[in-house]
Amino acid sequence: MKETIEHNSSEKSIAKNIGASRGVVRRCEPSDTSQVRFPDGSVYEAPLGTPLEEFIRVGLPNATAPIVAARVNGKLKELTYPITRDADVIPLSISSSDGMRIYRRSLCFLLITAVNELFPGTRIVVDHSLTVGGLFCHVLKREPFTEEEIRQIETRMHEIVAEDAPIVKRRIPLSEAITGFQRRGWDDKVRLLRYREKDYLTVYTLRGEWDYFYGYMVPSTGYLARFRLHDSPPGLVLQFPLRSHPTELPEYRHFPKLATMFREYGKWLKIVQVRDVGPLNEAIESGRIREVILVTEALHEQRIARIAQIIAGQHERVRLVVIAGPSSSGKTTFSKRLAIQLLAHGVRPFPLALDDYFVDREETPLDEHREYDFESLHALNLSLLNEQVLALMDGQEVTLPHYNFQTGKGEIGQTVSLSPQHIIIAEGLHGMNPALLPQVPPERIYRIYASCLTQLNIDYHNRVPTTDTRLLRRMVRDARSRGYSAQETIARWESVRRGEGRNVFPFQEYADIMFNSALVYELAVLKPFAEPLLRQVEPGTMEYIEARRLLAFLEWLLPCPPDSIPDNSLLREFIGGSILENYTPW
Repeated sequence: MKETIEHNSSEKSIAKNIGASRGVVRRCEPSDTSQVRFPDGSVYEAPLGTPLEEFIRVGLPNATAPIVAARVNGKLKELTYPITRDADVIPLSISSSDGMRIYRRSLCFLLITAVNELFPGTRIVVDHSLTVGGLFCHVLKREPFTEEEIRQIETRMHEIVAEDAPIVKRRIPLSEAITGFQRRGWDDKVRLLRYREKDYLTVYTLRGEWDYFYGYMVPSTGYLARFRLHDSPPGLVLQFPLRSHPTELPEYRHFPKLATMFREYGKWLKIVQVRDVGPLNEAIESGRIREVILVTEALHEQRIARIAQIIAGQHERVRLVVIAGPSSSGKTTFSKRLAIQLLAHGVRPFPLALDDYFVDREETPLDEHREYDFESLHALNLSLLNEQVLALMDGQEVTLPHYNFQTGKGEIGQTVSLSPQHIIIAEGLHGMNPALLPQVPPERIYRIYASCLTQLNIDYHNRVPTTDTRLLRRMVRDARSRGYSAQETIARWESVRRGEGRNVFPFQEYADIMFNSALVYELAVLKPFAEPLLRQVEPGTMEYIEARRLLAFLEWLLPCPPDSIPDNSLLREFIGGSILENYTPW
């Protein structure tokens, strides 16, 4: 009876509302204006077709960081986008990931244009990223630029910025684009476009120079005032602000060990004859991909064997190997393969789990949001860790802790003692930080920095960010082994990267040696695993924009089946089927 009364009451309310609204709806002429609503609730109106840039200019004249794009009704749009209907707009400055990508991409076009005007016929290759907020670039078809020439290029770039030259977007037939790139001798673009399924290409033009870029641009060069060029033989560095400090350039620092690893990987790419995505697609299409996989894996094995040989040669002095690196770098598989190589040298590895040294949960430091900061160095019981590492090195019997993640409490673990043939292997977030083991003599520690330092780019001007490869790895692994959706992985990724920025990257040069876990073929293998996951991300969400970006990027790659991948490959840690998954070297 009660449900019937409520139902009748609801019907009466609806009828009352309908009656009250009679006469309100009336015919009108189509509106010739559109409205934009910003996050603060302010609303601005302009004629239909007014570019988004004009709304931003009027609505946010005092933005602290350059606004270079916006989310319009949940979709990423560049500032030239015409507003043809009412829209909710979230401005994006270069402090956002999407905004910084647009800024970097536009800066690259500015550099390429300036070089073309000063040194016609010279190709700039945008090679790889740097920790300082920069890109390493080098030139083709001539000797590296001198310091004086670099200053000339920088001056020309500033002149073009002062001119506020427009960057114009246009769509051209694919055949016209291929012909144009062939005429200029840009074989990397021609190889890439052979596999494009769409019959058109979107290109950008700046002062008569036109090029294809993967993603949006700023509308004009006036947005690109913050940059600097540095001489970095055999190339140069294009420096830009960090997202955390978008209005200033950071102090420039050279990272020699990181640069050495990138140079080594460049040699690997030459060995397998895969410099960018075009030749990778050709290898897949021709069936040569099996050779590429086997040679790439052999190069990995050589590198791991060499590291093990170095450690074994210093074993009388070195009793602890610490491995660290950013998320999804394959550290777990690397440490197990290193352990096997050490066994082949007669050195017995003992894995020490740093996670077992977490302090009890109520003692965990708090972050700026008053939440537990499990990534803090002081979330570990450093005094106990140092004490037990020294005792293990000296052959003493030690009862190790075991951390119960469900209760948030430390418990009693196994009791062990190590022989002189043993070496401790510890893998953890803070491994490169000298403050982790201040009581252990530095000469007794060997530090290895493992990271996925991708250099396989789409073409000479379009870089594949290392973080994208790691994100795809993590997404595939999370879905396979942890039950997370792609949307959940993407939502966590920004927090993961912030932690890496605080706890990993600042200490990478403390490593005794670096290991690059990137595999030249892996994006083609990850593609069929990642695409179905990305297509399930809910439209209209923040993560949807990132999913669409990654899907658009993966379109450039032909898929590669995982059949030929060895069962001890680092990639198996993410796609499954690793023979090392349950292997413990103890």
